[in-house]
Amino acid sequence: MFTGIIETLGTIQEIKKEKDNIHVTVDSSITAELQIDQSVAHNGICLTVVAINNNSYTVTAIDETIKKTNLGDWKAGDSVNLERAMKLGDRLDGHIVQGHVDQTGICISTEETNGSWSYTFEYDETLNNLTIEKGSITVNGVSLTVVDSKKNQFSVAIIPYTHEHTNFKDFKVGTKINLEFDVIGKYVSKLYASR
Repeated sequence: MFTGIIETLGTIQEIKKEKDNIHVTVDSSITAELQIDQSVAHNGICLTVVAINNNSYTVTAIDETIKKTNLGDWKAGDSVNLERAMKLGDRLDGHIVQGHVDQTGICISTEETNGSWSYTFEYDETLNNLTIEKGSITVNGVSLTVVDSKKNQFSVAIIPYTHEHTNFKDFKVGTKINLEFDVIGKYVSKLYASR
């Protein structure tokens, strides 16, 4: 489990394909604190550390993860949002995030608005996920509040700190992002879809 509060950015050093799997090596300031078998969220994708070497570590993604996320588009030099799993007893500053990406979305608008930033994302509504205005959403692992919710799109507002300390600063129109919908919203959408 995660909170959606990003600890740091990592830089992808290498990507290797092996059969249906992809091994991703990441350089990060938190590498020295990691252990093999530990879970780390990368742009909201929960991946297991399988190797550590100096300042970098490697995680492996299986075909199912590659199909449901933007991981297949990653390349060396890209920045990824990183968060280690939360500890029981810690404050839950964001919201409950599982690290299980529901689907990808596309950035359709970015706008600087007098010191903050507004982003609008579009997603495939046929997968029965939904956003709720003032509800929570996870975008590339970042816990955010939905500002404006429509049938297949939503907007969020980003404060300067989040813009500077996550890969939101790299987003442009057309950027593919990972979405994890709020677990409460998922439950409501399943009830709504079954009617």
